[in-house]
Amino acid sequence: MDIQKMQAAHKLLKEWKYELRPIDKGYNDRTLYVNVGSNEIKEKAVPQEMKEKFIGGKGYGLRLLWDGTTPETKWNDPENEIIIAGGPICGITQYSGTGKAIVVSVSPQTDSIMDSNVGGHFGPFSKFAGFDAVELQGKSEKEVIVFIDGVNGKVEILQAPEEPIDSHVLGEVLHEMYSDDEKDRKNVSVVSAGTAADHSLIGMLNFTFWDNKRKLVRLKQAGRGGIGTVFRDKRIKALVCKIPGVKGNLNNVVDMAPIMERGKQFNKEMRELDDSQCEMKSKGTAHLTGIMNDYDLLPVNNFKFGNHPDAHKINGDVWKSYFTQGVPDGCWIGCNMSCAKGVDNYLLRTGPYAGDKVIVDGPEYETTSSNGSIMGIFNPDFTIETNFYCDTYGICTISFGTIMGFVMECYEAGILNEERTGGLKLNFGNADDAMEVLHQLARGEGFGKIAGLGVRKMKQMFAEKGWGDAQFMQDIGMENKGLEYSQYVSKESLAQQGGYAMTNKGPQHDEAWLIFMDMVNNQIPTFADKAEALHYFPMFRTWFGLAGLCKLPWNDVEPVGNAETDEPAKVPEHVDNYVTIFKSVTGLDFDKEEMITQSERVYNFQRIFNIRRGFGLRKHDAQPYRAAGPVTVDEYTSKEEFYDTKMKEVIGVEPKGKTIEEKMAITREFREGQYEKLLDAVYTRRGWTSNGVPKIEHLKNIGMDLPELIEVIKDKQ
Repeated sequence: MDIQKMQAAHKLLKEWKYELRPIDKGYNDRTLYVNVGSNEIKEKAVPQEMKEKFIGGKGYGLRLLWDGTTPETKWNDPENEIIIAGGPICGITQYSGTGKAIVVSVSPQTDSIMDSNVGGHFGPFSKFAGFDAVELQGKSEKEVIVFIDGVNGKVEILQAPEEPIDSHVLGEVLHEMYSDDEKDRKNVSVVSAGTAADHSLIGMLNFTFWDNKRKLVRLKQAGRGGIGTVFRDKRIKALVCKIPGVKGNLNNVVDMAPIMERGKQFNKEMRELDDSQCEMKSKGTAHLTGIMNDYDLLPVNNFKFGNHPDAHKINGDVWKSYFTQGVPDGCWIGCNMSCAKGVDNYLLRTGPYAGDKVIVDGPEYETTSSNGSIMGIFNPDFTIETNFYCDTYGICTISFGTIMGFVMECYEAGILNEERTGGLKLNFGNADDAMEVLHQLARGEGFGKIAGLGVRKMKQMFAEKGWGDAQFMQDIGMENKGLEYSQYVSKESLAQQGGYAMTNKGPQHDEAWLIFMDMVNNQIPTFADKAEALHYFPMFRTWFGLAGLCKLPWNDVEPVGNAETDEPAKVPEHVDNYVTIFKSVTGLDFDKEEMITQSERVYNFQRIFNIRRGFGLRKHDAQPYRAAGPVTVDEYTSKEEFYDTKMKEVIGVEPKGKTIEEKMAITREFREGQYEKLLDAVYTRRGWTSNGVPKIEHLKNIGMDLPELIEVIKDKQ
């Protein structure tokens, strides 16, 4: 590729200069607005109320999106926005896991408000370049690159016709194009999507970081909800940020000493405890695969089953053998967890890059399941290759896998056939044809284009065509609010069912992962206990997205003695670390109670934002029955003794003498009733009405009774 030729083809559409100035206590107190349709570029001052009530990250993204859109804004309207924001802690290098940003937009999949967290370097770099958030609006007629030059204090919109689209090649091109030399590559970060984002609703964004050890560009993903599709619909080829470099205290924190002390202690825990706990340094999150299978929680064949005899082929030790060991695999500077594992020099066998040797970022746990067991495929090479292509094409691996699980079950149920799939045999376990769907999706061809619509729209399409029973497809279609489920079987954990389906954006494990507390350890047996957990943990985890933090260092290594604390699931010593760090960065009065209140303000704001758009009510928190219990006869009979025992001991009905169908109906009625009771309990604990609407009194109590919010919900009390 001739990079000079590509750069020569650029046409400067707009240049805007701004004042470079230091960050103050974790904040720039300004955001960057870029409209790629009108070529308007400007900075916006952050009002004090926004700073106090929305904190940063996800909060800033939601506030800017609310102000920039109307209740009628569609995902592909020019006025839809993509906002990328870190938070006050984002970018410090003295504590692990401080490089996260949140991306917010109106989702093509859900039509409601999507937020997706992401690592890589763009979040911190855009902050160091001078902005607490980057707000993209408008729709360009031509392919453009937006360049934030944090070295010279300018922002450019450039027509860029020649660069490739797919992220792994585009990232390499732009890191070289915008750096002075190889040593400068580490000071550039690129946001891009890929060719599949042009042809589907499940497009995602890649955020690059330069791996100084490997001398390669690597990718981290903002995967959920189709935000990459919005990016490409705006004809943005890439968003590039360059800074002079990273050094000790660019956040200009109030007191560095406590941060360094807590960081040193955490690094000691990682050195001494990781090998005996989660093995993040050697396996990353893929260490979970075997554990989930052991506990009947690994999605197999579209969440039908929770384990499989072949799961040993994809367990943590297998992935360890593929991952390069002994390298500092952190996606942000100073992170000692080193969980961003990679497969080096992987020889691709299919697709447009067949024969190339590439680095594959991951797979993480979610991908070991979504691009594997959920399709009934237990072949690491299939998972690694689809992982690579999902990334470079700009496809969410979670959505792709859950889509394919649904498609394969529809195929085996006769809803789909070779005529309807264009000749593809999409039965469980068919790796070759599943791979072909992925490549078709990227080309916008054949059945791949249908798969790229997502589970919800496929259910509607198949029902309208008369291909299958709508209720059956509703039961097995693992989506909620239009977003595909992430990769845990929730049938025996009522709390996890709520942790998925009661989310604001749709079923994503980053909000509440309660399976072990609920199912394995029985720490939250009552509805009140579950409601308390479904209040605290979503609020606590929301705070990571406000501050600019990764969740993994919170509980993927636990201090010695954590099990003996009053609330081991909260990892209180690490919570205290975050309290100390926030105070040390910002100088603000802060404690663990205020942490939850900060999150409540933003969480309730997002709920009302969804209500403003016609969503966010009780009916939208409904779950597919597959998430709660057995839909099919073979599903029930695979654990018949277990389900019969539950019927007798929990439901109080004698199973003897009843047909499988009768027992399934009894089980379903009970489990669906339990979920409705859980909704009631959680809504009460969260200060919401029985229809899931935040009460005005509750908004007043948390200091979020803003007039624009009251206006939306005043008639829904």
